[in-house]
Amino acid sequence: MEINLAISAGFCFGVRRAINIALKTAKTNKPVFMLGDIVHNEEVVKQIQKSGIKKIYRFSCGDGKILLIRAHGCSKNTLQKAKKLGYTITDATCPMVKEIHAIARELENNGFKIIVIGDKSHDEVKGITGQLRTKAIVIDKLENIPLKKIKSIRQAGIVVQSTQNLDKAQEILDILRNNIQKVKFHNTICKPTRMKQNEIKIMPLENDVMVIIGSKTSANTKRIYEISKSLNRRSYWINSSNEISKNWLDKAKSVGITAGASTPESTIQAVTQKIKDLASRKQ
Repeated sequence: MEINLAISAGFCFGVRRAINIALKTAKTNKPVFMLGDIVHNEEVVKQIQKSGIKKIYRFSCGDGKILLIRAHGCSKNTLQKAKKLGYTITDATCPMVKEIHAIARELENNGFKIIVIGDKSHDEVKGITGQLRTKAIVIDKLENIPLKKIKSIRQAGIVVQSTQNLDKAQEILDILRNNIQKVKFHNTICKPTRMKQNEIKIMPLENDVMVIIGSKTSANTKRIYEISKSLNRRSYWINSSNEISKNWLDKAKSVGITAGASTPESTIQAVTQKIKDLASRKQ
């Protein structure tokens, strides 16, 4: 059986950078805290916890403490509150996400109503909208476009969550352009996401089976799986090698493997080895 691993499988630059910053910060003599998880992957979260970084849900007195800002970023209010309470800030926000923050602020300063194409409950989107003085409109899917509100906007500045599906974002953008007089659009889907999505538009057509590795909480992994499933019904989304079923490989001559941007190399290797073992038993 042929096993094909995607070139883009696994950590993106922003995730790798955030983890390195976290582990380096953990070696300081100060207690380190984080609001939520550094990225959306259970194995990475365990690694960070073992390093001594503690996850918190609300602030207390921050004197002598470090607050680590996660890869997804945070709102201005969160940052200001932490500083006021005495926390020292270590910022592990992905530089590409920080660029979206800057673009959104500049658009707002130039008089544009901000629209974010993205998942309303996602940490990155909350961080983007939390940069603004006015309330942004967040649109996650075509059927949720608030047309009445949209038609009343004179000029809109549009940004996109960095891990969104480009094709679906384009469909939303087309409707917005048809209903708003002036639109300024910035395609802020990051390069690693585009690379992953370009690969996953080809691999399911070239392989009998597709295995997508990543946490069920990972937005970018979900997008990869959805694209793969639409092209190849024998697409499977797993978080670890324990979830692989040998029945998936029946009559398969080739298996394609890819992984979300928060999936560690060790998990990818374990899945690849498990598939190799299962394939050898079937021969």
